[in-house]
Amino acid sequence: MILSFATSSQSGLALWSLLGFSGAAALGYAVSMLKAHASAPQPLVFQHGLLLAWLAHAAALLIDVAGVGLQAPGARFGFAPALSMTVWLVLGVYMVESRLLPLPGVKRVLSALGLAVVLLACIFPGESRPLAGSPWAPLHWVLGLASYGLFGVAVLHAALLNMAERQMRLKKKAPAAAAMGLPLLRLERLTFQFVAAGVCMLSLAIALGWWFTPHWRWDHKNLLSVLGWLVLSSLLAGRQVFGWRGRRATRWLYLGAGLLLLAYVGSRFVLEVLLQRPLS
Repeated sequence: MILSFATSSQSGLALWSLLGFSGAAALGYAVSMLKAHASAPQPLVFQHGLLLAWLAHAAALLIDVAGVGLQAPGARFGFAPALSMTVWLVLGVYMVESRLLPLPGVKRVLSALGLAVVLLACIFPGESRPLAGSPWAPLHWVLGLASYGLFGVAVLHAALLNMAERQMRLKKKAPAAAAMGLPLLRLERLTFQFVAAGVCMLSLAIALGWWFTPHWRWDHKNLLSVLGWLVLSSLLAGRQVFGWRGRRATRWLYLGAGLLLLAYVGSRFVLEVLLQRPLS
């Protein structure tokens, strides 16, 4: 989450710390991406490159979220920092899960995503936001971002599930799920566990937002968020009542996650980049 010199309102020490951690994260993700499929023995720093990058990424996010060095109390946020935090959460879940389940091929993709969001936040750092008017607003933001991360993990598992099913239909000798040591049913169960957790987080975030907002407006963000919640809740209901699974279920997941991505990230991208309006 790098801040540009031209737009930064942070003190010099905080800015240079942010630049340093962001640069270290980008370098670590690049190394992890390039070394993901290397078979030769690697130095220890390369073996743990993804973890080091993730920790540096976390430090950069913490500086922004805590508003370290800002002239006025608050935090800097926008569509790119939201994407950055979402990918950081997905990477955290992956690193824990990869210790228990082999997930070949995922490390390179997630490393590339980590590198991309760090650089994207460098180009589009967002704007400083003052302290929220309601004490519940920070919890609303945290719950919303947590739901983004959970749905991101669910989408990752759904993509692996689709890949495994496709290879099985093609009657390949070693389907993806089997090669990973991960049965299809278990992969499917994990996918919907993350969906259910994400729906719970999103439900709380929407309820809090409605509760502490004096004048609720059906703007693009709120409308798309509620539509995404309806789609994902319908997916869970359809699985429970009608036994939805396979490609039908993953399509509903992709649709719901896409609506949520448009809700905040998409609307903020239009306002910040295309229309160049300040944060409201």
